[in-house]
Amino acid sequence: MSIDAILDRIDAAMPQATERLLDLLRIPSISTDPAFKADCDRAADWLVEDLQSLGFEASKRPTPGHPMVVAHFDAPEVAGPHLLFYGHYDVQPVDPLALWSRDPFDPQIEETPAGQVIRGRGASDDKGQLMTFLEACRAWKAEHGTLPCRLTIFLEGEEESGSPSLIPFMKENADELRADVALICDTGLFESKTPAIVTMLRGLLGEELTIHGPSKDLHSGMYGGVAINPIRVLSGIIAGLHDDNGRITLPGFYDGVPELSDDMRAQWQGLAFDHARFLGDVGLSVPAGESDRTPLEMIWSRPTCEVNGIWGGYTGDGFKTVLPAEAHAKISFRLVGTQDPFAIREAFRGYVTDALPADCRVEFKGHGNSPAGQMSITHPAFEASRAALTDEWGVAAAYVGCGGSIPIAGYFKTYLDMDAMLIGFGKDDDQIHSPNEKYDMESFHKGIRSWARVLDRLTR
Repeated sequence: MSIDAILDRIDAAMPQATERLLDLLRIPSISTDPAFKADCDRAADWLVEDLQSLGFEASKRPTPGHPMVVAHFDAPEVAGPHLLFYGHYDVQPVDPLALWSRDPFDPQIEETPAGQVIRGRGASDDKGQLMTFLEACRAWKAEHGTLPCRLTIFLEGEEESGSPSLIPFMKENADELRADVALICDTGLFESKTPAIVTMLRGLLGEELTIHGPSKDLHSGMYGGVAINPIRVLSGIIAGLHDDNGRITLPGFYDGVPELSDDMRAQWQGLAFDHARFLGDVGLSVPAGESDRTPLEMIWSRPTCEVNGIWGGYTGDGFKTVLPAEAHAKISFRLVGTQDPFAIREAFRGYVTDALPADCRVEFKGHGNSPAGQMSITHPAFEASRAALTDEWGVAAAYVGCGGSIPIAGYFKTYLDMDAMLIGFGKDDDQIHSPNEKYDMESFHKGIRSWARVLDRLTR
């Protein structure tokens, strides 16, 4: 089968592909707001109908929340791998609406100095990315009358609201969903220009603590100096979480943190990451993490401990000389490798408890936990896909990490024993989760062509 003919068909059909995406973007499938439940159902129905038009056996599956869409193309006459593609059709809320330049659910093509963009909620996260794969399948089917291998499509409607139905659904339908490798399109280009396959995802642990001291707020003139101040206690605890070199001091914290391979380190150095510009964009200049690590290592392959919020005492207008009864903080840990979030939670709580002076007690509240994900690039699909991306973009594709957390990749490994490849075409300025979200037409067009090339490489 000639990939050139499929690519030509993709190029010729871009007006129709774009209109289909705009049609899907018009559905306000906001999963977090019950007022949009019917719209989430409508988006799932739209996708089922579209997949059925491509020859998939597709259906909407009920969950306690919003439905899943599952579709299969068995292709018994075609040899090759069984691939699963995952995406999500739900979108973030649009608040604050006043900051949008247009109705977020009246998407349009706009001209910008950098080229044409599709403006609307979900354009990049994740409807535009999702449709790059479906449009690649459409072109393949139109050119050859079939698809290149056995395919399963798995589309979620609750990704933007914490995926409460996802794990139970995966467990209940594991035999049906299991494939040779999973494909996930919810990431982006490195620095908006280099095609990339994400192979490392940091996990996440969230902790909230309240330190209690006196039975009530106290007058700092009458009690200051003699009474314990919970804010001072909390400040000391937080200050002790890092040493002078930026390393985290919790016992056993670095257990399970791997070192980069020489090959991966060389790839990352070859990306020529401009950390000065990266920090300069947010008004900073000097990397503040572990002093013996490069900035990319800090973002992608090293764990972190960050204070996300701290409060206590009087914070209103004016001044109140109060010695507070309580002090509070929210602290998150980004995890890598095989770090155990439960062990780190235990170490953190033990560290805090041991640091408490007399007359203080602590109350903890957990805010979720998920382990890191690390993909095994020894699977032949990874090098085949990297070659396909390089062919399309004319730039050597790279294996990269992701500073954030995308739990679905780890879930595929944990519950379905599948490796996952994260390949996306978003750009740094797509403004996902923010007003005026957009997706570049270049990303949409070349994303479709990229998936066609990946399918070609994986089924040779």
